[in-house]
Amino acid sequence: MEIKKTAGRPRVVIIGGGFGGINLAKKLKNKPVDILMLDKHNYHTFQPLLYQVAMGYIEADSIAFHFRRIFTGQKNFTFNLAEVKGINPEKNTVTADIGEIEYDYLVVATGANTNFFGNKEIEHFTMPMKNVSEALNIRSFMLQNLERAVIEQDPVEREALLTFVLVGGGPTGVELSGALAEMRNHVLCKDYPSLCNHDMKVYLVEGKPVVLGAMSAHASKKAGEFLKKMGVVTYNGVHVQSYDGYELKIDDGTVIHTRNVFWAAGVMGEIPAGMAAGCITRGNRILTDEINRVVGYQNIFAIGDVSAMITPEYPNGLPGMAQGAIQTGKHLAKNIMHLIDGEPTEPFKYFDKGSLATIGQNKAVADINKLHFHGYIAWLLWMFVHLMSLVGFSNKLSVFVSWAVKYFTRNTDNRLIVRFFDTKTRMTEPIAK
Repeated sequence: MEIKKTAGRPRVVIIGGGFGGINLAKKLKNKPVDILMLDKHNYHTFQPLLYQVAMGYIEADSIAFHFRRIFTGQKNFTFNLAEVKGINPEKNTVTADIGEIEYDYLVVATGANTNFFGNKEIEHFTMPMKNVSEALNIRSFMLQNLERAVIEQDPVEREALLTFVLVGGGPTGVELSGALAEMRNHVLCKDYPSLCNHDMKVYLVEGKPVVLGAMSAHASKKAGEFLKKMGVVTYNGVHVQSYDGYELKIDDGTVIHTRNVFWAAGVMGEIPAGMAAGCITRGNRILTDEINRVVGYQNIFAIGDVSAMITPEYPNGLPGMAQGAIQTGKHLAKNIMHLIDGEPTEPFKYFDKGSLATIGQNKAVADINKLHFHGYIAWLLWMFVHLMSLVGFSNKLSVFVSWAVKYFTRNTDNRLIVRFFDTKTRMTEPIAK
């Protein structure tokens, strides 16, 4: 089936409904263009709070919002639930599972997925967390292993079930390891009294010399101190060599016996087939010019985590943060209209609004321009920014109530094993060839 565009009006096709895609589409509201967004999910996900879904702090639907609700009343916007199979630049079409779709301007906003660096064993046995499904998998996996530990008679196996390893010392790894340490320190004895006398261990493995290496030295130092005080054992400047579902080996000779390894060590862009090899760079990202136009193409653009805009200030591309996607999405809307109207385009300039990371209750770090905060003030700032960034009033209210309950009780009501995860297969099944 071929999905043709309306005659006389340019069609902007956006692949992906992340921060970049939805801000681009919003900015084109009431413009003389037709917008078609394609996504394999029918909702936008607020990824910075995925770890809280995994830990049971908040419900999954609190960080997701239906695309059709977001764009209610925007007459030039259409959404189709579709999985894009490839791009056909010579025909100005996109091939998806719902048919072939024509475009005048194409924007790739597909984001990034977990990077296992080609290690199939690690990909098979570790747990990633880049979407709602994976966060729910971690929640079920973790809770099922705790339930198994309750009845496990073999002390060695029980220790492995109670040992958690986070690989990657960026915001995701730091926040998840801090959340696990809080659960051990405040919840384990309440909910699992038979495990109270057994040692639940939390490890964080990071290849750089410090955690939160992309933030300031002050933030890195304070985050490391917070983690140490909470009982997280951190290995810096090392890399995971292998993990077979039970034995994790680090290149400094350390061996950790664990049934729980969560992988947050890297990301790679998700690029549909059909793009020329010459426009793909490190991290499987798409090279773009100063207006986010893909190098070698006239009417194809890339924004967000999948884009690599190389500048002297950012030789590896813009930081992989929500603000980069939001800003490039809004700016690209202006330039698409400039191109349609035959006007000069405006080069994009990134405005760094700062970085935030939370390690636990009343413990966070913040870099705002040249100002650096840590502790309670940074934690309040982190909560405010993330709460206000959620889409939809109902989501904001739901998350706020969940946070309030957790703050006063140090516990949560959301640790339900609603969908069972096949832990036996994950731990023992051979790697698929």
